[in-house]
Amino acid sequence: MSPRRPPTCPGRRGAGPPGSTLPTDNLDDGDHPARTMGRAAEMLSTTPAFLRAPGENRLITPLRSEGGHRRCSRNQPRIAARARELVDQGTKTEDACRIVILEDQLEEAQRINEEPRAARTR
Repeated sequence: MSPRRPPTCPGRRGAGPPGSTLPTDNLDDGDHPARTMGRAAEMLSTTPAFLRAPGENRLITPLRSEGGHRRCSRNQPRIAARARELVDQGTKTEDACRIVILEDQLEEAQRINEEPRAARTR
């Protein structure tokens, strides 16, 4: 008896033509809204109500499922976790969200400023 081979799965990476948008293409996308807000809250040991605050303060932008439920990406809980750290230290939620936004903007500006320097040294 020959070993059983797994059936070909049409959703498997590489199963479609190059450039296809298979459901599995979203697995590596950190911005794909793959998690429910409840699951993200569990991961952060917080409540869904806390995760609503960063959304209201424009720190994260949860997307909605077809059923209207809020969903978040893999990246958004990381961002909310930083705000949670600040809140746990006594910072008001809206101030914590603003601090995280400013930290992110500073990091982006530093990265942009570093690009010309890196290009000159090549």
